[in-house]
Amino acid sequence: MKKLAYVIQEHHATHLHYDLRLEMDGVLKSWAIPKKPIGRGKRLAIQVNDHDLSYKDFEGVIESGYGAGTVKIWDKGWYELIEKTKDKILIELHGKKLKGKYALVRFKKSGKKNYLFFKVSEKR
Repeated sequence: MKKLAYVIQEHHATHLHYDLRLEMDGVLKSWAIPKKPIGRGKRLAIQVNDHDLSYKDFEGVIESGYGAGTVKIWDKGWYELIEKTKDKILIELHGKKLKGKYALVRFKKSGKKNYLFFKVSEKR
């Protein structure tokens, strides 16, 4: 499988949130996650604008406009794409903080940009 870049940036903007960015189709597909993406809980993930691949290394201050605030890298590594459909993305993360299989599943009735992000249980 191809190793693709991923990063989660802690973004202190109007509200603290975490930006999940996955290298896909030549860009960073991005989701804003309002709560820290750790543990087994499900997190709301709102799809936002794609970013250029170089943005995976960005840390610093966005001075004004949309997204103004401080950005720092919270986790970073690579991932394997296991499955991608219209409503679901299944990945295996290989980061410093997040490791294992995770899913992004689109909410059926709440708009095309709203997903759940969660760790997939491993069968024993």
